[in-house]
Amino acid sequence: MKILIVDDEPPARERLKHLVSELANCELAGEAANGEEALASCAQLRPDVVLMDIRMPGMDGVEAARHLSALEEPPAVIFTTAFGEYAIDAFDAQAIGYLMKPIRRERLARALKQATRLTRPQLIALAESEKTISSRHHICARVRDELKLVPLQDILYFRADQKYVTVRHKDGEVLIDEPLKALAEEFAADFLRIHRNALVALRFLESVERDPGGHYFARLKGIDEPLAVSRRHASELRRRVRSGQ
Repeated sequence: MKILIVDDEPPARERLKHLVSELANCELAGEAANGEEALASCAQLRPDVVLMDIRMPGMDGVEAARHLSALEEPPAVIFTTAFGEYAIDAFDAQAIGYLMKPIRRERLARALKQATRLTRPQLIALAESEKTISSRHHICARVRDELKLVPLQDILYFRADQKYVTVRHKDGEVLIDEPLKALAEEFAADFLRIHRNALVALRFLESVERDPGGHYFARLKGIDEPLAVSRRHASELRRRVRSGQ
């Protein structure tokens, strides 16, 4: 069993490396100090299990795990945490594996035997439970066999087209397999629905216009392409543009 250790604290990584070395049929695949390094390491090393710290600067462990679920064959994830009991309830409710720090060899061995791949609904529910984890700061797309991270602040709009959602960002676009409804709920503070199939970033919204035929469309900073606005969303969109929100 190949294991990747992810923790921003070097002493914690050293302890886990020592524990893994004492377990039969386990080998260290590598280590990472944050969520972004974890994604790159998983794409390169293909571990069977990731021991993932939760509280890390930048991308936290739950966000990294959600991005890993986009892989065709994602690794199993076991979270390591120093959270109190109130937060542990969230893990138990979603049947998600975790280890409380300080980690003991016997508990690690038992957790590895029970490790399973986490589903996207499990991870979303964990992120929402008790608001213990913040929403994502990146969108992750699978491009061939690699994961491409797009900072949320660089995204102009999400547009659904049958099974996939196009994510238009400053440097191009990628496709993701996530429901537009879920994206609208998660990023309600930064994105507004303008049509049943589209969300736009408020920070890039420039104007809402109406053509002679009575059809509304939105213009975004940085792109020439206007986006269709449905009548039911036009009033709220115009209000947000006027108020600068």
